[in-house]
Amino acid sequence: MSITNVKTSPIANQKPGTSGLRKKTRVFQEPHFLENFIQSIWTGIGGAQGKTFVLGGDGRFFNTEAIQIVLRMASASGAARVIVGQNGLLSTPAASHLIRKRGADGGIILSASHNPGGPNGDFGVKYNIANGGPAPESVTSAIHAATEEISVFRILEAPDVDLSLTGIAQVGRMEVEVVDPVADYAALMEEIFDFGAIADLFESGFRMRFDAMHAITGPYAKLILENRLGAAKGSVVNATPLPDFGQGHPDPNPIWAKDLVDAMMQPDGPDFGAASDGDGDRNMIMGRGIYVTPSDSLAAMAANATLIPAYKGGLSGVARSMPTSLAVDRVAEKLGIECHETPTGWKFFGNLLDADRATLCGEESAGTGSNHIREKDGLWAVLFWLNVLAARKCSVTELMAEHWKTYGRNYYSRHDYEGIDGGIANDLMQGLRAKLPTLPDSIVAGLRVVAADEFAYDDPIDGSRTEGQGIRIHFSGGARLVFRLSGTGTVGATLRVYLETYETDVLDRDAQEALDAVIKAADQLAMIVKRTGRKRPTVIT
Repeated sequence: MSITNVKTSPIANQKPGTSGLRKKTRVFQEPHFLENFIQSIWTGIGGAQGKTFVLGGDGRFFNTEAIQIVLRMASASGAARVIVGQNGLLSTPAASHLIRKRGADGGIILSASHNPGGPNGDFGVKYNIANGGPAPESVTSAIHAATEEISVFRILEAPDVDLSLTGIAQVGRMEVEVVDPVADYAALMEEIFDFGAIADLFESGFRMRFDAMHAITGPYAKLILENRLGAAKGSVVNATPLPDFGQGHPDPNPIWAKDLVDAMMQPDGPDFGAASDGDGDRNMIMGRGIYVTPSDSLAAMAANATLIPAYKGGLSGVARSMPTSLAVDRVAEKLGIECHETPTGWKFFGNLLDADRATLCGEESAGTGSNHIREKDGLWAVLFWLNVLAARKCSVTELMAEHWKTYGRNYYSRHDYEGIDGGIANDLMQGLRAKLPTLPDSIVAGLRVVAADEFAYDDPIDGSRTEGQGIRIHFSGGARLVFRLSGTGTVGATLRVYLETYETDVLDRDAQEALDAVIKAADQLAMIVKRTGRKRPTVIT
């Protein structure tokens, strides 16, 4: 075995986004593309020499080949040890837990999360730091800077490691430990939740359907829900991870998980429904006849957290991304705890969790998590809901009806306009920025603007400031509009429009109907139809 120094040159557009670097799979397969980025990770973190890393992916196309490349490059750069999931598989939550449990220096997660997979799909690489969370901007900026200066990468010439069996292997002088990808995570869940109460719920005849979407959570859900908790066999569907996710789109929302929605909306449907995404960090929650928005889910979880053994002492605080609805703010106010508003991206929750300023965190994009790891966690959220339902002995519909009666309802929706020309998208946002000073006290679509700004975040722990995080427009009565460009797509630009209104009386309206005035205000302010030519969103969630 010998180390080869391969001459290379910078490759454009290797700047990590909100969750690592995502590109089309074929781009990552181009000569030197993956290798340049991995070498730049080592450079950006001050070298790999003597360090221990966790490595795994969601099993999408190119995962197996990429794992072997990362192992040989880690060895060539002097890493002491890499802990890798069997067959190269690890959910993102499980990887975060493993980094923390084993005291690793960091980890590399190969995933494009909820993006489609396959030869014509997407691939991604994300670096997580020693606390188990996504790298902060200081680290991703250093990695990006390294991609712009790279001239050589180092790789060991060695045969592939057999990742099919757990145990110890060697790659040059580096030790590779292949571990069961599910075991440690399942043990953690049993520490957090009352497995006995959930098992009793299933024993009573409670039925659920969990759609793993042919993604990474299939094996996790099978073991925990069916084998350990006693959910009926077949409760977990689409449970086998596939490189192309069964030609589906592994994004747990009512559009891409339509089969689950259809089943849950039947009069004789299961009592509880849920889904998770490509790498297992997102979730969708449903009851028979009801879809619970991620924003409402976070609020309901916060309101019922003390029913969970791990949180029976109460919450130190909650945190939400800025576009997420204000529903959890109302719970925090009643509980007398802190509520933090951060930019989009789970990395912004890390400091709050480490400082015990927040216990639960959530994003409108179906991510929810707590201080048990430093990532959002799809299956954890499902178990949380099951534990609450077991304790409350009620249905999802009954729980949400009581919640809205207590706190009022934040009707909420997100309209995505995908694949917009980047120049047009940036012009649209610039046009909104130009209007901000004149918007307060103006009337738009019958709504009075009370405040308008571009969100900037001052981290209360380290004092860092993050600017340009989306445009917020607040209306009287609790309605709100948010505009931002997404950082998770791989083609063109995605404009996300977040719409919200608050009601305390009529609590059972269709969300799009309740938001009609806010939807009209969004188009009038941003001139979406005129600027983009799009008469309707690509996706409504």
